[in-house]
Amino acid sequence: QVTTSDGYILSLQRIPVGISGGITPGKRTPVLLQHGVLMDGMTWLLLPPSQALAFVLADNGYDVWIANSRGTKYSRGHVSLTTEHQDYWNWSWDELVNYDLPATVDYVHNQTGEKLHYIGHSQGTLIALASLSKGLLMDKLRSATLLCPIAYLGQMNSFLARVGVDLFIAKELYWLDFKEFNPKGIDVANLLHNICNVPGVDCGDLMTAITGQNCCLQSSTVDLFLKYEPQPTSTKNMIHFAQMARRGTLAMYDYDDEYENMNHYGQPSPPEYSMTTIPDDFPLFFSYGGTDTLSDKSDVRILLDVLKGRDDSNGKFMTQYVNNYAHADYVMADAAKEEVYDLVLTFLKLH
Repeated sequence: QVTTSDGYILSLQRIPVGISGGITPGKRTPVLLQHGVLMDGMTWLLLPPSQALAFVLADNGYDVWIANSRGTKYSRGHVSLTTEHQDYWNWSWDELVNYDLPATVDYVHNQTGEKLHYIGHSQGTLIALASLSKGLLMDKLRSATLLCPIAYLGQMNSFLARVGVDLFIAKELYWLDFKEFNPKGIDVANLLHNICNVPGVDCGDLMTAITGQNCCLQSSTVDLFLKYEPQPTSTKNMIHFAQMARRGTLAMYDYDDEYENMNHYGQPSPPEYSMTTIPDDFPLFFSYGGTDTLSDKSDVRILLDVLKGRDDSNGKFMTQYVNNYAHADYVMADAAKEEVYDLVLTFLKLH
């Protein structure tokens, strides 16, 4: 368990050695896996052991650590608050950047005495990029692997998510009365019912409607996903994502009130995260899919264009485009190991 400086108690799971044993835990390079929004560490364990990224990494000699963000099943503790307390949910992904990520990285670094590789999916990529743009944790990280990278959401073309964005923005004050955004709760069920009644919205296949047409999911994997996921987050976090999608900006949470923004940031509008400040020689690997409607390829290419001109010697800046992959394929596709993870291993071995 890891306690953040703002009082949240997070759970980390560790796979110290692979199935074949081999190198002792203290001699293995650590890798931190960070899931996306509405998910938890189970993200990395949905596939069979020979294909799930967490086990693949362990079997290839890495010391694997699996993070669980605040509010999810295994990270609902706090030094003074319960999840029933409204203040517990007063955060967005800004706090994951400033508190959760530093706490987990520091813990792994202190336990192993080694700099670590970071691998994130979806929101897990966003908090890494934001952190790197602020110059945080550079002395403790070897590299960052970003699957379905999210920095900009202005081109997001998931129609279901777009309708959700409009409803969130239109009824922001209403939704802020429900601090916890629980996908399995009645409030979110009512929201989803409203979205599905919008003309032109087909909710027959919710995963496809949200993430895009995933190419390669087995029904057994989807069944496992539905058994353990989705996970709660804060309503404030979802509104923050809605602000990003509506405005096409990469900025801190906007309180939509100049006084409140001044109180939090010392300026009338929220500061932006600048991707250009990420050090040119820090190793980055991006992989994105052609049918992903959340991490839309147009938005990813805006990000890659911002980062162009980086030092790509010795594999320091690598990109992969998988034409038929959508958002869930990256953690649930039956061929993800061959399509994506083998290249991730190649990248890690370079750094």
